[in-house]
Amino acid sequence: MDTSETRLSVKQGASQAADAVQAVQELKQQLEQPEMSGVVFFCSSKYDLAVLGREIQQAFDCPVIGCTTAGEILSDNGYTDGGIVGTSLSSPELRMQPYLLRDLDKMSMQDAQDLVACMEKGLKLFDKLTPAKMFAVLLIDGMSMLEEKTTAALHGALNDVPLIGGSAGDDLAFKNSWVYSGGEFIANAALITLFETTLPFKVFKTQHFEATDERLVITAADASKRVVYEINGAPAAEEYAAAVGKDPSELTPQVFSTHPVMLMIGGEYYVRSIQKANEDGSLSFYCAIDNGLVLRLGKGAELVSNLRQQLDSLCMEVPAIQLILGCDCILRRLEITHKNLLGEVNDALKGCHFIGFSTYGEQFNSIHVNQTLTGVALGG
Repeated sequence: MDTSETRLSVKQGASQAADAVQAVQELKQQLEQPEMSGVVFFCSSKYDLAVLGREIQQAFDCPVIGCTTAGEILSDNGYTDGGIVGTSLSSPELRMQPYLLRDLDKMSMQDAQDLVACMEKGLKLFDKLTPAKMFAVLLIDGMSMLEEKTTAALHGALNDVPLIGGSAGDDLAFKNSWVYSGGEFIANAALITLFETTLPFKVFKTQHFEATDERLVITAADASKRVVYEINGAPAAEEYAAAVGKDPSELTPQVFSTHPVMLMIGGEYYVRSIQKANEDGSLSFYCAIDNGLVLRLGKGAELVSNLRQQLDSLCMEVPAIQLILGCDCILRRLEITHKNLLGEVNDALKGCHFIGFSTYGEQFNSIHVNQTLTGVALGG
């Protein structure tokens, strides 16, 4: 896909080759163009990542960002897995500055502030952080369980520059996930990229759930482990199962994906999704849940129509969209598959210049969310 007649030239590509060298060669052939501002890619964790990282570094002489996934998404291909997707951007009106944050478990607020100060010193098109002309994309180790802390610290230091992002996955193994930087795939790390641009853009989030009146009060939890032990004073799995009309033995990923819980933050409800039920009757979440929180059971609306409405809204708000970069929760993908909606969703994405991945969590400004599609639309 080549849109070189515009202010922004975008090329997109994909490979399903299992061999890392072949996959990068095929991707490079599709993405190469003059004066690239940067490359974004998302890949399966099943590759030999040492080889893949080396090949990507050799293939592209420009800033490159990426991470491992729980599935890849590209407009013309739809939802895929086991491969690699990518996009290259070329415009004198766009600059990408990636910064790696290692050792997330040791990160402090001061570290975040120092990193953002470094980003500001490295600006190319402007002399200070300017929210109307910049956005940040955060890719983070999805198994670190440090998304809340990292996202809040970075966005707090960014002087209201909008931030979107996704948590890297590992094809539903839930063991290790990685972000890419400088030829390496790195765990316990985050990659934050500042985009400076005079092109039109809009960051967005969409979810197809609304809160019901069913209250679930967290009465025992370990936020650091993202485990809830009691809801309403009873074993968490038992109480949640009763709320959704199931037996605890019937709690599956499909049940969790269609019956998430929701938390109000700043007057707006955000999804808090459950990962699994544990043998001790507790529930593991995809995000931190504190004691005393009052959650509400979520009720789903129609996912495909919600997606189409969001895409239509972006087309109205952003002139001549050339790229939509999206971070889409793995639980949305599971729901799409379970409800046989894959064909409809793929049809909705066709022609939208969409690239993204299935995540273990999403970031929107200062908040880590679940079962949400966050992203940015870039015009030209």
